[in-house]
Amino acid sequence: MMGTHSLNLLPKSFRPTLASLRPNLLRFDSTKLTSCRRQNLGIRSVFTGIVEEMGHVKDLGLADHGGFDLKIGARVVLEDVKLGDSIAVNGTCLTVTDFDTEEFTVGLAPETLRKTSLEELERGSLVNLERALQPVSRMGGHVVQGHVDGTGVIVSMEAEGDSLWVKVKADKALLKYIVPKGFVAVDGTSLTVVDVSDQESCFNFMLVAYTQQNVVIPTKNVGQKVNLEVDIMGKYVERLLLTTSAYNTPQAKKG
Repeated sequence: MMGTHSLNLLPKSFRPTLASLRPNLLRFDSTKLTSCRRQNLGIRSVFTGIVEEMGHVKDLGLADHGGFDLKIGARVVLEDVKLGDSIAVNGTCLTVTDFDTEEFTVGLAPETLRKTSLEELERGSLVNLERALQPVSRMGGHVVQGHVDGTGVIVSMEAEGDSLWVKVKADKALLKYIVPKGFVAVDGTSLTVVDVSDQESCFNFMLVAYTQQNVVIPTKNVGQKVNLEVDIMGKYVERLLLTTSAYNTPQAKKG
């Protein structure tokens, strides 16, 4: 059995969240942060947004190496895990740095905490887990990169029969990529958007009974954050249209 990192955690009587420890992270060497950002520029893995299991946070805190570690208890995603593998944790693509038969460890950079809802995690928190897609895997959801675009806030959760309506408020810069009947990844779960309200800056979706039992969204409360990743196709189309438009300006034609 492989050993795990020994974390320099605060006393057990204190239940830290990543947010409470975040100021320490921001004192990292800027050269290390730049290097980390460069490493994340390429797409190394993709996911489907079909959650394989819910894990639970076992430990979190500053590690001996000066970085920040998150240790998660799991079972399914550990069946064939290797060091360096990518696992999506609440939709955030993270690299496995250590593991044994019952848990695995991933490192978090300051930028990851700024961009995602992982800062709200604490010991015992449930998290969605998915291994990276393999060439022979079925594409049950949609292409999810694990590169969180930003966070939204749950504004309402209402039951209808055995289903659950969830409404999420998102920044308008993200909402423009979200369309009715389109895909969105919420905490790494591939979901179909039902309605979008530009006036409220909100969108909603429905969770059937099976999904409610297998993802973390229903365990959250109104007011809590969720990670959002919009469909990459919308970004490609926007980029193509902007580039084409720029080439068709009188100034561009003269050049």
